[in-house]
Order: sequence, then structure tokens, then C-alpha cells
Amino acid sequence: MASYNKVILVGNVTRDPELVYTPNGTAVTELGLAINDKHKDKQGEWVESVTFVDVTMWQRQAEVASEYLKKGSPVLIEGRLQLDSWEQDGQKRSKLKVVGDRMQMLGGKSEPQSTQEPEQSRQQPEPSYTETSDSPSGDVPF
Repeated sequence: MASYNKVILVGNVTRDPELVYTPNGTAVTELGLAINDKHKDKQGEWVESVTFVDVTMWQRQAEVASEYLKKGSPVLIEGRLQLDSWEQDGQKRSKLKVVGDRMQMLGGKSEPQSTQEPEQSRQQPEPSYTETSDSPSGDVPF
């Protein structure tokens, strides 16, 4: 029987991603994703619930995520499920997480966190137009 492991999630980042490098130099970042759901319960009342998912990004995707995403950023993650298992204090533990293969930032324009400038310095001066004798109607010819 064939298998297919694909996940597409849209949610908000729950904490600022932190970029680290493995000993062989591969970039990796972990981030949390909050996915909101709204549905009606048995009484017909709207109920909101949140699902929290841990996502691991590798290589260039990890670098981009740590540079542009911050807590609260809306993002689409496409990836696959992975089950991590380990033993802690003599007990077996496991956790299902998402390995992100592709990321799409959603929402407005964002700047890299490391190069954010004050709002005033990013604003462009508005162009000023003056009426000349070449434009008798006062219209600017374009």
C-alpha cells in the first residue's frame, strides 16, 4: 500500500524563531504555530479552539524564517509529519511535529528583524508638483 505524508498549515507564529547551526553547518530553526478553529458545538454556540504545532525548518528555509518571522506573524507551512521518540527518566516519550519543506509568509510587508529601522527613516517624502506655464489647466501631463 502506498503512503502519502503531506501537511499544509496556516497559522500564527507563537514565539520568535531562533536560528542555530548543526556541527556540520546546517541551519535549523524551531518555531511554534498556533492554528485557530471556529465551529459550532451541540448547542449551536460558536466555539473557538487553538491547536499548537511545533515546526522544524532546515537549511535556507530556516534562515529565512528566523530573519523575517516573529511572534504573531501569519504564515503558511507546507511539510510532513514526523514522530520523534526518546526516553526520559526511564519512560518512553514521543512527540508528533511538522518538518517544514516550504514556507509562505502571509500578511503585510515585513522587513528582516536584524535590520529594522525607525518608522521615520523608512518613509519616503511625498513628491511635490508645481504648476508650470506648459500646463495651463494645472494638470500634470503623464
